[in-house]
Amino acid sequence: MITLKEGDKAPAFMGKNQRGEKISLSDFKGKSLVLYFYPKDNTPGCTAQACNLRDNYALLREKGFEILGVSPDNETSHQKFEDKYSLPFDLLADPQHKIIDKYGVWGEKQLYGRKFMGLHRTTFVVDQSGFIRKIFLRPNTKGHAEEIIKAWEQK
Repeated sequence: MITLKEGDKAPAFMGKNQRGEKISLSDFKGKSLVLYFYPKDNTPGCTAQACNLRDNYALLREKGFEILGVSPDNETSHQKFEDKYSLPFDLLADPQHKIIDKYGVWGEKQLYGRKFMGLHRTTFVVDQSGFIRKIFLRPNTKGHAEEIIKAWEQK
């Protein structure tokens, strides 16, 4: 489970996006990063969250944020998800859970009384110096951009 706290240095990572390009945390040095972890492409909650970030992409960029999604899906799945919903940001494929484990977002979940292992939807807002400034443990999928901006402006 998540052991990272606000104020911690964000763990370094490298992964491949939906186009097979390598992306690392260091690529965002000097920028604020919305690093959001989501369970699965093309599912209702994940689609709502991605589309909310897409619809507010210009505003988030205006506020100084870059956006990067991470899920256990592969590059092909991410490419289809990006194409279907015209997502303007990168999605990292992490089927081996290398990034997911560094951020502690994989663990036991429960749905309809059934327990299983899965990804806990979580967002980390990383500042220009690479420190975690905000963690959303249960982001509002339909209003995520708004809650990011509101929290950032209150800091």
